[in-house]
Amino acid sequence: MSDADLSLPREDRCPGLSYSDMLAGDTRGAPDCLVAESNQNLGDEPLDPARYTSEAFAVAERESLWPNIWQFAAREEDLPEPGDTVVYEIADKNYLLVRQSDGSIKAFHNVCLHRGRLLRDEGGRSVNLRCPFHGFTWHNDGTLKEIPCRWDFPHLEGRDLSLPELRVERWHGFVMVTENHELPSFREWVGPGVEHYDLWKLEECHTAAWIGRVFPANWKATAEAFMEAFHSVVTHPQILGFTADANTRYDLYGDHMNRAITPNGALSPHVRGRGQRYILETIADFLGEDGGVRFATSADLGGFAPDDPLLARKVLAAANREAFQAMDGRDYAQSSDSEVLDNFTYNIFPNFAPWGGLVPNIVYRWRPWRDVDHCLMEVRILTRTPLGTTPPKAPHMHLIGEDESFTTVAHLIGAGLAGVFDQDLANLASLQKGMKASANGRIELGHYQESRIRHFSRTLDKYLSGQLPGKSINP
Repeated sequence: MSDADLSLPREDRCPGLSYSDMLAGDTRGAPDCLVAESNQNLGDEPLDPARYTSEAFAVAERESLWPNIWQFAAREEDLPEPGDTVVYEIADKNYLLVRQSDGSIKAFHNVCLHRGRLLRDEGGRSVNLRCPFHGFTWHNDGTLKEIPCRWDFPHLEGRDLSLPELRVERWHGFVMVTENHELPSFREWVGPGVEHYDLWKLEECHTAAWIGRVFPANWKATAEAFMEAFHSVVTHPQILGFTADANTRYDLYGDHMNRAITPNGALSPHVRGRGQRYILETIADFLGEDGGVRFATSADLGGFAPDDPLLARKVLAAANREAFQAMDGRDYAQSSDSEVLDNFTYNIFPNFAPWGGLVPNIVYRWRPWRDVDHCLMEVRILTRTPLGTTPPKAPHMHLIGEDESFTTVAHLIGAGLAGVFDQDLANLASLQKGMKASANGRIELGHYQESRIRHFSRTLDKYLSGQLPGKSINP
């Protein structure tokens, strides 16, 4: 494949190799779901900064959004054994997930039906669910076991005092919950795009690392910082030598899913006068000594033509197939270059971002925290469980101090990724302050590169206006 064979970019795309061009040169052939584009013209109206800074807006979210959506509450490996529990908190909601003796998972409102104390302050093993305040106790299946001094509660005789339950569904190793018992199933609720994950089988993965940090910015502003690659040219200049940031493709599906596909092993269009060897050298430097990428001679290039405009992608994909198989014993021989190389940053509305593809997968989750100006951002690194082995129990979330940087967890997520998160953190504190100080009350978005933000915002507005979910919550 030569430069002359590559198609010209669309007028609304950045010049240079498009993602579609790269797929056309894939050594294995990419799945249809990667080839097909799905974008929408959502206009160019500005957003109001108040949606990120107003307590009234946050109240509307608490009332109309969080009770009416499917939420990622846990991974299967967080509670592998009967009696294992997970406490999941979102806004002013608090839920308790419990693995049952038959392997199923139940989720309850984590509230004692006596005086309203949380039944558990944190997850862990549970023989039964006993309130630490007065000792009201429930079995792990949520049925009532004991009322201390029962003689003093004759008015409760004959009443159903089982713990109120949420709906639970399990999807590719993720445990999803909702308060709204009238929502469609999780897959139906997400709609188009959710089927892509059937290719990548994230249920074969387990959590290798899990970190969290409170960000001094609204949860939406923080999530949206990870919905576009447009900021990389200024915020993450160290990745431009191997990441085609401005040639990222953005796809929008229904109301509840969108994605960005950022090609790796390709130069940013902002980098001029560099060749394929430069791409290989910069990614090796970024990954460091433990990255396993070193290309010193022409023999290391796998027999690909030195003038191939996709040489670096092909070399890196071949190296990844070999490395992934060595790690987990699975066969990646027929996996496309893109699936073992590129960043598939999907977002499932509103605060859940499980990466697609076959590389060690990153999962983001953002939660409101304390007030409208803060959120908890969580990052999980999923890796494939080696064939023939049992996935280990997930580690506890490592919460980084608010006065600490991500470099303190570089040993868990890698120095390169830690540095990227610290660069994002530096922007977000000033972003929240700036939105509060806005003189014109307008946030202008790029028509294409920031289309996911507009898509996300439109869906949120549908919930706050009552257009979604369209059915009431069961009492």
